[in-house]
This record gives sequence, C-alpha cells and structure tokens, in this order.
Amino acid sequence: MTDHSTNNVVDLFTGEPIETSADRRFIRLSPELDGLEMLYSNNSSGTDLYSLKVLCWGLKANGEVVGLVPWLNTIVACPEIQDPLDGRFEGYYDPGIEEIFHQPPIHKVIELETAAEYFEYESNKAEEVLQEIPDTIGTHAVFMDEQRENLTLIEVVSWRLHADGEIHGMLIDHDIVETTPVLPGDHCLYPAQESEGFRYFFQHHIANKIKSEDPEALAAIAALVTAP
Repeated sequence: MTDHSTNNVVDLFTGEPIETSADRRFIRLSPELDGLEMLYSNNSSGTDLYSLKVLCWGLKANGEVVGLVPWLNTIVACPEIQDPLDGRFEGYYDPGIEEIFHQPPIHKVIELETAAEYFEYESNKAEEVLQEIPDTIGTHAVFMDEQRENLTLIEVVSWRLHADGEIHGMLIDHDIVETTPVLPGDHCLYPAQESEGFRYFFQHHIANKIKSEDPEALAAIAALVTAP
C-alpha cells in the first residue's frame, strides 16, 4: 500500500518533521452514509454537547484520516475545530448505538487508503478536479445582498476536491441547466465559496428553520451575517 506519510523536511531546532501545506492537503474523500456525527461544545454550552452530521471522511497526503463538516464559510476537518466561542471538537458519535469515539472508523480508513492507492494520480494543476461527491446531509449556502437586507438559501449539490486539496461546495446555476436532475460534475454547477455574497454553510435543520422564519433562527442568522 502506498505510504502517504513520507516527509523529509525537519525543524532545524527539534529535528522533528515539519508538515507542509502539501502534506496536509486532502487527496481523497469518502461520503459518510451511515449517519455518524461530530460532537462539539463551546463556552456557553456548559456540560451540553451539540452535534453535526459528518459530511465525509478525508485522507490527507500525510496519511491522516479525519471527518469533515461544513463549518461557517468553509469545510473543516473536525479535529481542527478548536474555537472556544464557535465550537470545540469533542469527538465523533454513532447515534445508532449511542457511542462516542475519537478515531475515524477503521472501515473508512481502509476504504480511503485503498481508493487512494488505486486512483493514485498527481496533478501539477491546482484547480484540476480530482473527485466530486454528492452532498448527503442537506447543506445549504447562505447568501446576503450588498445592502445586507435579504438572505438567500441555496442547496449544495456536491463537494468538489481539487488537486491542491481545496474543497468547494457546488451550487446550481439554473440559467444554464440543460438536463435534470442535476448531478455531481454537471457543467451548470459553480463553487459557493468563490461567489459574491456568500456568507455561510448551514445543515438542513437550520436551513429549514430559516425557511420557516423561526424567530430564534432568524435572529441568530442576522447576527452572524451582519457581523463585520
């Protein structure tokens, strides 16, 4: 099996390997299809934990496997969520058996490593698409107009992994749709993160509250999107 953890760059003072951005970039994704979740807390939660559905599992060039979730205005590796206000990663959760765990499921690790070995491909073009997976958790992108008066929610169709490790949430441009349903890889898809007015990603339960004009949800979203 290919060793993705090779690293010959070391710290001059400690002698320990230094990971570069190339080492930490994602090289393969695997959708989460069994409903596993990420648990997190923040300074105001006390002993309570909150959960978000894991979107997918990602393999980095250094061999590390992590869960990924849409978080604020990007997609983030779960263990990297360590902000006391916005949230701190507390582990993964299997709601079916009510079990908390801290390492990725071994079947996902094996799947990703095997797929990476099979599809191993190096590209010199940072923007080249290596993989595209469907969104399975009902992610929505939230946009705000220039006057900061109107919110628009658009469903994310898929997530596109580029050769530089960047992952973009893909939305439908309805003006150029030729066939339906629109599937991952369709030419009518465009990246949310590079679009004017894009602010945040939200999972379906929050998006549905916004759509139903839930007062608490609207107040919370208003505070987020109007923040400097």
